[in-house]
Amino acid sequence: VLVPWFHTAVQPELEALRPGGVSNQTARFALDAKVVEDVGETAAKLMACAPDALLIGLATEAFPNGLAMLESVATTLAQRCERPVFTASHAPHAALRALGARRIGIVTPFDAASNERVRAAYEAAGFEVVRIAGLACPSIDAIARTPRDAIGRVFGEADADAVEALVQVGTGLPVLHQVEALERTHGKPVVACNAALYWQALRALGVTDAVAGFGRLLAEH
Repeated sequence: VLVPWFHTAVQPELEALRPGGVSNQTARFALDAKVVEDVGETAAKLMACAPDALLIGLATEAFPNGLAMLESVATTLAQRCERPVFTASHAPHAALRALGARRIGIVTPFDAASNERVRAAYEAAGFEVVRIAGLACPSIDAIARTPRDAIGRVFGEADADAVEALVQVGTGLPVLHQVEALERTHGKPVVACNAALYWQALRALGVTDAVAGFGRLLAEH
């Protein structure tokens, strides 16, 4: 698992999802102008653990040209390390398709300008964004410390009758442990990006264990 050095949500959330017999080996990279090189160097160090897959715990929809950049990083890593690579930006697309959801509501920790880039990324992937709601967190640290009630409120803002599933973007926002409660409240699937990342990697590697307590995606698919 490759995680930006400042993130505090990805590592504990993925550990909470880990079935017996699966291990997570985590290393951190700098998120700066040399991010492509930094991710590659970090992945090379992890190869000593002989991983079956590499997971990038970073979502880039809010960055200009973010999805293309992340896809390029993933492709380069897969070729260099000869392992499948999964990302927290692309995994939710696969999760939504597995759940049969096309019309979505999106929750982010971002401001309005970043949310428009997130909207465009999901629409380009073939989804209809019915609503998008952001927390406009002022800093990375503030994202990680978002109160549970604020997360619940913003999911309410993103929901509507036409929404078939709710999606959370932004790997630093700690949503995983609220997913089941949110699904009960809204009566529809909730796709948290960290959960989707782990789900996609597990299923691609043939690990079919149901992981209970974190929503429909990992419990049923």
